[in-house]
Formats: sequence, C-alpha cells, structure tokens
Amino acid sequence: MNTMHEDLARAQMAARLGEAQQMRRGHQLARARRLSRKAEQAAQLARLALARAL
Repeated sequence: MNTMHEDLARAQMAARLGEAQQMRRGHQLARARRLSRKAEQAAQLARLALARAL
C-alpha cells in the first residue's frame, strides 16, 4: 500500500517537472522572439539613419 502511494507521488512529481520544463521552453521561445524583433527594429532604424545621413 505504501509503495503505491510512493509510486503515485513519484509520477505526479515527474509530471510537474515535465510541465515546468515545457513552460520554461515556452518562455525562452517567447523571449527569443521578442529579442529578435528588437534586433530587427534596431537594424531598420540603423538603415534609416544611414539613408538620412547620405
């Protein structure tokens, strides 16, 4: 009986760990997209500034 509870607790803990890792991956992906957008905007501004300077 006790091992059944331990197995259940272990399975639940593994599931929570998996969920946490997926959330972390999602956050990292969202952050990477944000940074990529910012880099694209900065590059666009630099091109515009260069065009204005010429």
